[in-house]
Amino acid sequence: MSDLTQCKHYDYVPIIDREPFKLPDGARVAVMPYINIEHFPADIPGTALIPGTQGFSPDPLNYGWRDYGNRVGLWRMKELMDRLGMRATVCLNSEIIREYPRIVEEGLAANWAFIGHGINNAPANFIGNAPDGQGGHIPLDEDKERSIISTVCTTMEEALGRKTKGWLSPFLTHTDNTPKILEENGVEYLCDYTADDHPFRFNTPNNNLIAVPYTVEINDIPAFLNLGISSEAFGDMIIDQFDVLYEEGATNARCMPICLHTFHVGQPNKFKHLKRAFEYIAGHDDVWLTTGDDVNDWYREQYM
Repeated sequence: MSDLTQCKHYDYVPIIDREPFKLPDGARVAVMPYINIEHFPADIPGTALIPGTQGFSPDPLNYGWRDYGNRVGLWRMKELMDRLGMRATVCLNSEIIREYPRIVEEGLAANWAFIGHGINNAPANFIGNAPDGQGGHIPLDEDKERSIISTVCTTMEEALGRKTKGWLSPFLTHTDNTPKILEENGVEYLCDYTADDHPFRFNTPNNNLIAVPYTVEINDIPAFLNLGISSEAFGDMIIDQFDVLYEEGATNARCMPICLHTFHVGQPNKFKHLKRAFEYIAGHDDVWLTTGDDVNDWYREQYM
């Protein structure tokens, strides 16, 4: 296969050509719940349950549905995770710090990890997906992208009192400049490429940016909005994913990201099956209930 067909941001290293991956205390699986906590400006179209009103301003149908996540759904999820000893990796729009300070306060108290996730979830701030004014999209200007990333990292570090180690681009959109700009801003891991069960290095100027696993498979937005699966089936998907990774992890440990949005699985009918899946996972031995930050730190300590 020609190198021209492969992603230039990282090398192709198949799992069969690596030494077995190891996790702390012999764990088979590192389970990482990612919670996307997002701000959708009221006058800009956002993720919609009913697309027919998505372009309205205001759009109370979809705005209220999304806002339920920050007002109620998140807290239902947090109570479950606290009880099971799970910690979130929060994919944080930096405007959440201003708009929903209680979320940040409680997340810090629970020792959650916080990674950058753009300024807000307005399409104009999607890196690599800027509107062109004619109904299409163009890559974001490098200076504008650098400004967005710097603003997010600075805002988060000032508010949280700690370095922002990770990054997930809104809707996983970015440009060819994104990895190097993140590295310039001291970010250590990027989750946009859902290409592996293990961390791996990016090809960046200082060779100091890695991928920590994320997923679009065990992810409630594509599951519910794109695939149209049931709440029960999503719970089964989480369990089935875990079962395979747990079996494989006996000889070659794996990472299991579970990617969630508070306005989806925070809804009672969906939460019932998230609860079932999380309790199933937490009932197993040799499982590391952890965060993206901790996986990043472990990988750097052991493999870099």
